[in-house]
Amino acid sequence: MNFSRGRSREEPEINLIPMIDVLLVIIIFLMLTTTYSRFAGLEINLPTADAQVSDDKPVEINVAVTAGGEVVINKRPVSGTDVAAIAAALRAVAPANAKDPVVIINADAKAVHQRVIDVMQAAQQAGLIHISFATQAAQR
Repeated sequence: MNFSRGRSREEPEINLIPMIDVLLVIIIFLMLTTTYSRFAGLEINLPTADAQVSDDKPVEINVAVTAGGEVVINKRPVSGTDVAAIAAALRAVAPANAKDPVVIINADAKAVHQRVIDVMQAAQQAGLIHISFATQAAQR
């Protein structure tokens, strides 16, 4: 007794199109969310030395230039705004026995550029040749 004589046997079939669509969406998602970092640089081998690390830290003189143009040296305001007054204040603050003190200029972003140049010129007149500028990281 063969009851399936009139019926044709259907082959089971897997539809691949929806699976391909899902895989493409996953690939696109991974491509968009992956960050690629490209490191450009030279690979160098530095020489080695067995010298002791110096514990001497340079003397720092902090000079702040406000947006209003006032000059503050080591948290003490300078009475004059001309180069000679700033140089005199820097000489007074710089220790005599210190080896190469560093002048760190903290200038406000809206400070007048001329005032920063005046501080640099005053440092040169005071015999302070090492000058550095303090910055802060940009906020995102």
